[in-house]
Amino acid sequence: MTQHDLAGFRTATDLRAAIRAGAFTGHTAGLAQGRLQCNIAILPQAYALDFLRFCLRNPKPCPIVGVAETGDPMLRTLGPDIDIRTDLPRYNLYRTGRFSESVTDICAYWSEDMVTVALGCSFTFERALMAAGLPMRHVEQDVTVPMYRTNLRLQPGGLFSGEMVVSMRPLSGGDIPRAVEISARYPLAHGAPVHVGDPAAIGIGSLDQPDWGDAVALRPGEVPVFWACGVTSQNALLEAGIPLVITHAPGHMLISDIDEHAELPIWAD
Repeated sequence: MTQHDLAGFRTATDLRAAIRAGAFTGHTAGLAQGRLQCNIAILPQAYALDFLRFCLRNPKPCPIVGVAETGDPMLRTLGPDIDIRTDLPRYNLYRTGRFSESVTDICAYWSEDMVTVALGCSFTFERALMAAGLPMRHVEQDVTVPMYRTNLRLQPGGLFSGEMVVSMRPLSGGDIPRAVEISARYPLAHGAPVHVGDPAAIGIGSLDQPDWGDAVALRPGEVPVFWACGVTSQNALLEAGIPLVITHAPGHMLISDIDEHAELPIWAD
């Protein structure tokens, strides 16, 4: 099943059902318009408090939108039927800081000491940008948004530290003020850009070689625009070298039931 095949799926529940059934394993950019998409980090309880401290100290790349109970795979504050073991299109497993494997469900790896943390994702504000007539090149080309390591240092939290990861979307110079204004409305999805223009100024050597995702070309008159990215949290988790971490595969997000305009605390009645 492709993204085109999912066009008739009207609700986040329907999309998750297709993912849970293994019918869709692709990236989620452009899907579930109006719903908050989420980065996911699953780690042992012994490390969870430090990780939450790290995220709270770095809310731009790591905006916390949900935390599950220890050992509970359900994320009920984001959707009553969400089972984090099956409801992402693809997961990455990392052991002691190294990539281990990519899978489409994690039932075989779940344990009673696991804690799931959900973080907001920039895919959420892309709908508003596209509705305003701003092009999203990776959506047009049906590829994963390009993501890059930077030299932007983060505030440490316990074991967790490092540099920010950013996602890049090329825009014409005249469109940039509108993109900044629109994306700033979505603080749970990284908000406004962190940098516009010269990639070298934030430590990026070449736009043609993203660290994650797929390169997209800049057309004449376009400028690279960089937003904080939730893969920042994955970078910090890997550098900590803990025994097992499970995350979404880059670009393969959790689709929640939460309205994209929600403000914290989204779990309140």
